[in-house]
Amino acid sequence: SYVAKETARQKEMLMNRQIETQRLILRPLTEQDAQDVFEWVGDPQVNRYMPYSLYQNIGQLKEWISSIEEDENLFGFFLKSQGKVIGSGDISYDPKRKDYELGYNTNRGYWGKGYTTEAARAMIRWAYDELGARDFGANHANANAASGRVLAKCGFVFDHYGQYSRFDGSETF
Repeated sequence: SYVAKETARQKEMLMNRQIETQRLILRPLTEQDAQDVFEWVGDPQVNRYMPYSLYQNIGQLKEWISSIEEDENLFGFFLKSQGKVIGSGDISYDPKRKDYELGYNTNRGYWGKGYTTEAARAMIRWAYDELGARDFGANHANANAASGRVLAKCGFVFDHYGQYSRFDGSETF
């Protein structure tokens, strides 16, 4: 049937997904990327407004990476010049909001250089082209003005104030 063919095509596309930009390669993370990823997911300054808890060791991180399902639209941001992972992001359908929600975070050693905006734009384009996404949304903490600037550069406009919480419920933004 048509639905089965489309599902098989989408599954193959998700397993082999890779996006190339001027300075980055976006692709799924693997356990081999754990050391680079730990540089930001274990950094309290990067984690300040993120919904996930601060990672305490590489073992926790490897568990998370191995738990990522192949159909999740999560990408690592790899520098073309070095192969180093400097960030990650995802763009996933939110059935409650009926849009594709964009999320990202980046190693603070690479903040202010346009990498996050470059990666976010690429994920939006990918979702538009490959998933048929037309409606997009994103959130950021009010105090995280830099994230707001990334969203503005990607064409997002302010819609409303709201709140989100850490996954463990320990803090609300």
